[in-house]
Amino acid sequence: MSSQIQVPNFYNTVENFFKKAAPYTGLDAGLLHQINVCNSIYAIQFPVEITNKTTGKTEVKVIEAYRVQHSHHRLPTKGGIRYADNVDQHEVMALATLMSYKCAIVHVPFGGAKGGVKINPKDYTEDELERITRRYTYELVRRNFIGPSIDVPAPDYGTGGREMAWIYDTYRTLRENEIDAAGCVTGKPVALYGIQGRTEATGRGVFYGLREACSDVHDMKQVGLTPGLAGKTMIIQGMGNVGSYTGTISQQEGDVKVVGVGEYEGSIYLEGGIDIEKLLEIRKETGSILNYPGATVLPQADRNKILEMPCDILVPAALENQITSENAGRIQAKIIGEAANGPISSAAEEILLKKGVLIIPDVYLNAGGVTVSYFEWLKNLSHMRFGRMEKRFNQTSQERLLHVMQDLTGRQIDPELLRKVARGADEVDLVRSGLEETMARSYGFIHEFQRQHNIDMRTAAFAYAIKLIGNDYTSLGIFP
Repeated sequence: MSSQIQVPNFYNTVENFFKKAAPYTGLDAGLLHQINVCNSIYAIQFPVEITNKTTGKTEVKVIEAYRVQHSHHRLPTKGGIRYADNVDQHEVMALATLMSYKCAIVHVPFGGAKGGVKINPKDYTEDELERITRRYTYELVRRNFIGPSIDVPAPDYGTGGREMAWIYDTYRTLRENEIDAAGCVTGKPVALYGIQGRTEATGRGVFYGLREACSDVHDMKQVGLTPGLAGKTMIIQGMGNVGSYTGTISQQEGDVKVVGVGEYEGSIYLEGGIDIEKLLEIRKETGSILNYPGATVLPQADRNKILEMPCDILVPAALENQITSENAGRIQAKIIGEAANGPISSAAEEILLKKGVLIIPDVYLNAGGVTVSYFEWLKNLSHMRFGRMEKRFNQTSQERLLHVMQDLTGRQIDPELLRKVARGADEVDLVRSGLEETMARSYGFIHEFQRQHNIDMRTAAFAYAIKLIGNDYTSLGIFP
């Protein structure tokens, strides 16, 4: 009989979280069932010509892909597309389900969706990835699974601005007369109707969420920490887009001390602190984070042990099911901020909660990406850059005010100081401000719900989101 602990199905984990939260919503059982199920599932098999790296010959490979629309209570549906060789239907269903709740929590008017293509991007050339992406987009278009008012994809694990640009170009080619075509996908390059601040959005949102959590005096007392983010130690698992921006922003704007980093090739730990910008430069130059000077190295076979090292804040920013019932008991962090989707299984969460760990759930914490994607979508529909109309007016108004103060006081204002203080907001300033406001207000709503019902934060976040979605159904008259 094997002693190995079964890793839970990700979709089952999300289902367990839903069941735990449902009693706190006060909604009818039938309505809860409707909110829980995935409305539309599109499983795709399509052929693409690739070059066999061994023989050098061109061959046809059949690609497996999915697009799941979890909820149509609001349209369009919204969710990223991930490229990974472990993609399957249940994973995409789980991610789409989380997206519905995530959008509700941050009051973004989308239903949840998700896409997945079962490939390892490293196994393909750029030309091959482009062919795969364009064919996948074609399949979505022909089945009406993409469009600015239907379903709007975005980047996820294994994809980025490049892939979103290919998706947009393919859609525009097939829908050449659609004036709002740029809104069919978000996370595009800024030069191609994207928005400033989108690349860093998820990581910046994680920072804002952690800052809100650490500012609560009562919660920090419960975990034995002083209020405030400054000076706290952090370990980050995963140095992709989310993990790297979480680390750099937390250091530069929050004065956090990053003591550990985990990656595919292994992990490093340095009690004296790791400079994330320097680490990223070393990885770019040498191909690995393991070359960071002075750090203790955990080889690839032991890389996940970085999760068990001592720190105040642990940020899993890789893939799901990284903390299970097998290793949860050895976690030493006092706060876990879920930057990735589903890094903690439902069984592991029960262990961690009994230990008194404060878990800031993914369904709230990594919603920065979809929040700024919403801003990009609005920009695409309005056909105008944020700040274009008001920037100069605001700058001029502030200059006039400062000059009045100068005249009243008789004190000359330094021209350099005047230039810094009197300025209108650029697009990136407005995006960051909107994201900060969203994360702060949403945290407040979740925290209030948590206090009212005396439950953990994830259960409160799920229940709050489910209740909001339920309100949409009843207000539309779909359910009495």
